Amino acid sequence: MTSGPGQPRVRYLTVAEVAESMRVSKMTVYRLVHGGELPAVRVGRSFRVPQDALDAYLAASSVEGDRLTS
Repeated sequence: MTSGPGQPRVRYLTVAEVAESMRVSKMTVYRLVHGGELPAVRVGRSFRVPQDALDAYLAASSVEGDRLTS
């Protein structure tokens, strides 16, 4: 995969950055990655999560207000 002038660059986040963004522990992020719920790539001994994957996960996991009152 090469990124050309017309393709945006993918931003990769560390587990710590994802945890901070989601306001959860790093262990929770590792569980999501190992469970296959949150896609990630392995770089050496660490993981990187694409920003797009995090955005998609949060969008799919969001709860609408009217569903809470049902």
